[in-house]
Amino acid sequence: SAGIVDQIKTITTSICGALGLIAVMLYSSWKLAIIGVLVLCIAFLPVALIRKRIKAASNKSMVIGGNITTNINETYNGNKVMAAYGLQDKMYDYFEKQTWDGYNVGMSLYKRSGWMSPMMYLIASFGTYLINSGQMTAGSFASFVTSLLLLYKPVKTLGNTLTGIQGIFVAMGRVFELFDLKPEIVDSPNARELKGLNNSIKFENVNFEYIPNQPVLKNLNLTVAKNETLAIVGNSGGGKSTLVNLIPRFYDIKSGAIKIDDVDIREYTIDSLRQNISMVFQDNFLYSGTIRENIMMGNFNANEEQLQQAIYSAHLQDMINELPEGLETMLGERGLTLSGGQRQRVAIARAMLRNAPIVILDEATSALDNESEAIVQKAMDNLMKDRTVFIIAHRLSTIKNADRIAVINEGELVELGPHEELMNIEDGQYKALYEMQFKKQEEKSLAVN
Repeated sequence: SAGIVDQIKTITTSICGALGLIAVMLYSSWKLAIIGVLVLCIAFLPVALIRKRIKAASNKSMVIGGNITTNINETYNGNKVMAAYGLQDKMYDYFEKQTWDGYNVGMSLYKRSGWMSPMMYLIASFGTYLINSGQMTAGSFASFVTSLLLLYKPVKTLGNTLTGIQGIFVAMGRVFELFDLKPEIVDSPNARELKGLNNSIKFENVNFEYIPNQPVLKNLNLTVAKNETLAIVGNSGGGKSTLVNLIPRFYDIKSGAIKIDDVDIREYTIDSLRQNISMVFQDNFLYSGTIRENIMMGNFNANEEQLQQAIYSAHLQDMINELPEGLETMLGERGLTLSGGQRQRVAIARAMLRNAPIVILDEATSALDNESEAIVQKAMDNLMKDRTVFIIAHRLSTIKNADRIAVINEGELVELGPHEELMNIEDGQYKALYEMQFKKQEEKSLAVN
C-alpha cells in the first residue's frame, strides 16, 4: 500500500506541476500577479507548523511500519503455535488494524507534504512571469520559453511513474493470488464439535507422506487410552514429530484413520479439535507482547484465578515477581529477553491455561541446560497430570515414567510397551537405543545422587 501511495503522490505532484506551468504559458494578464502572491502566502505562512506535523507523522509511520514487519515475522515463524491455539483470527485482526493505521498515517503524511512540490513549481513559474511582466512582448515570450523548458521534467516523471505503477499492480496481483489460496485442510460439510476425550485416541493403518511416493509413516496402528502417557522414541527422522503433528491436523493423512472416541478426527471441526489439544514444542514461539498476553493466548476467556494457577503450576511465579513490571513486562521479538527455560515455562503456562485433555510435548526440554531442564520438567509434570499425553523426549526419567513407550523407526511402529518390558527384548531396538543414548544419562544421575 505504501508503494501505491508513493506513486499516487508522484503522479499528483507531476500533474499539478505541469498544470501550473501550462497556466503560466497561457496567462498574460495582471491577474497572474495576484495569484502569484496568494501562492506565496499559502506556501510559506504555515511551513513551521506543517514541518512539526510532518515530523510527528513520519515518526509514527516508522513505528507502525516496524510493528507490521514484526507481526509478519511472528505470523510466519510462529505459525505452528498459531494453528495449535487457534490464533488465526486474532492475528488477522491485529494485522488488519496495524495495516489500516499505517495507511491512515501515510495518507495524513502525504496530505500535509504532497502539495508542497507542486506549489514550488507554481512559485518558480509565476516568479518567472512576474519578473518579465513589465515588458509584455519580451517578458511573455521569456516566461513561455522558461515554462516550456520546466514542463519537461513533470511530463517525463509522469510517464515513468505510470510505467512503474503498472509493475506495482502486477506485484499486487501476485500477492492477492496468495491471499486467494484456499487451505487444503478444512472442515468437512457436516463436521461436529469435539467436546473432550472420553475413551481413547486410535491410529488405524495410518499412512502419510510429505512428498508423493516417499512415505514417512507406514501402516501405523496405535491406541492410546484416556489419561495414558505415551513416550515416543526413535532415530532422528523416523517420523516421531510427524506422528504427533497429525493429531491436531497440521497435516492430513494419506490413508487410514486417526480417531478420537472412535470418530475420525476429520469429522470434527478443526477449531474444536485443536481446542482440546495443548502443545509445547522444543522452540516455543512467544509474541512481542507482555507475559500476560502470551500466557492468555492459551485461553482468552480465562479469569485471573485461572491465570495465577497456570503461572504457579508452570513454576513462573518467582521469575515474574523479580520483574519490575511483573506480568505486564514486555517481551522482545520471539521472547528473546527471556532465557530458554523461562520461555518454555511461559509456553507451559499457556498450555496449562488451555486446560485441554490432550497434551503433546515435542522435545520440550532438549535444548535446555540441566538446571533449567529440572525446573521445566517439574512444570511439565504438572501439565501432564490427569491428561492424555504424547511426549517426544530425550530425558530418560520422562521416558521411563511413561505408561508405555512407542519406538518409531523409518515410519513404522516397531516396539510398544513399558520400559522394563522393552528392555527384556533381546536385540530389541529400544534396548539398543537405551544403550546408545540413555545409559549415560542414568549413570550420571546415579553419580549425582
